[in-house]
Amino acid sequence: MEEADKADNAAEAAGAGAAARRRAAMVEHQLVARGVRAPALLQAMREVPRERFVEAALADRAYDDSPLPIGQGQTISQPYIVAAMAEAADVRRGDTVLEVGAGSGYAVAVLARLAAHVCAIERHASLADEARARLAALQVGNADLRAGDGTLGWPEPGARFDVIVVSAAGPEVPPALKAQLAIGGRLVMPVGDDSGQQLVKLTRTGEHTFASERITPVRFVPLIGEQGWHVRGGGPAAK
Repeated sequence: MEEADKADNAAEAAGAGAAARRRAAMVEHQLVARGVRAPALLQAMREVPRERFVEAALADRAYDDSPLPIGQGQTISQPYIVAAMAEAADVRRGDTVLEVGAGSGYAVAVLARLAAHVCAIERHASLADEARARLAALQVGNADLRAGDGTLGWPEPGARFDVIVVSAAGPEVPPALKAQLAIGGRLVMPVGDDSGQQLVKLTRTGEHTFASERITPVRFVPLIGEQGWHVRGGGPAAK
């Protein structure tokens, strides 16, 4: 039994080492090569084990430069998109962050390494349960994840966030999310439909004013909810 345990431990260590090398290669070839520069973000992407956020059968593809299915018609975004959105949001150490569309929980884990606290909402209860279990297993202690309609924001009265990241495309930025963005806060979200989407950044400059900037064309799944799309459209392919 002792020899078997040693063999199992050696195999586990070898697997972890191989995954770490693949993460490092992903950071260099998919992120740094495309212009992602924030040191803390790059370190977080080197450390969060993406293979723990996909089905076991897809673990060997965890560091592919593409989205992967996670169930319920949803996907885990390609690593570059996760990094690009976090960098555009300029997440800082003391920030409180809201992520809408938590999916597998991977982006939550990355954001939790950058910010003081992350609140996350996922529309599908089964995905929310799985994501919570993954975050708990990885001892991510500064994140709360709930199932619900993310287009309405975080359900606590008076909630305000320094950063809001929306991982699905809506017809416009939901008013509820704009209301929960702190003055000086940054919101990053894809806006558009099957015919075209743009990743948009809003910065709240005053109680009733926002500065807007377009970042890059993207393709995300639809943002379903009271202040998003009411029925699922066809076409958007990444989350």
